[in-house]
Amino acid sequence: MEVEERRLVLEQLASSEARLQELVDGLTEEQWKFRERPDRWSIAEIIEHCILFEEFIRGAIAKTLAGVAEPEKMAEVGKKEPLVLGLAEARAIKFSAREAVRPVGRWTDRSELVAELRRVRARTVDFAAKSDASLREHFFPHIAFGDLDCYQWLVVLGQHAKRHALQIEEVKADAMFPSS
Repeated sequence: MEVEERRLVLEQLASSEARLQELVDGLTEEQWKFRERPDRWSIAEIIEHCILFEEFIRGAIAKTLAGVAEPEKMAEVGKKEPLVLGLAEARAIKFSAREAVRPVGRWTDRSELVAELRRVRARTVDFAAKSDASLREHFFPHIAFGDLDCYQWLVVLGQHAKRHALQIEEVKADAMFPSS
């Protein structure tokens, strides 16, 4: 990773984690489990999804980096930078989470769930801070964008958490959201 790329990834990871932490700090049990509608996730489910997604993507990055580099894809994938950097704000674009990263209540204790979010993010930050792998030459597909390089996937992790922070803000803004 170039110095500026590493700085961007680490900033995205730090700021999105801080925002999620800020949004869940001090929630009551009722607020934690509130759903705007039956088909929407609660804040607890959103946080669980963030954990599962981050672990899944970090594992996919490791597996991809163990494979053969494909530098011939770099030019095409490079055109996707605006999509990757705009993922959080593009809330009108809906994605359906893969089964493997859908929340199912793996953590019943709020403090354990938030602690796991911090642990998972710390592992991602550690990887991003120390990796000297050729992230820009290894690719795997996004469900909507097609192939992204492993650097872009690290950016996606920060954008994904920001996207879900915005979702939590929507949940908390709902007229039926329980008062504290």
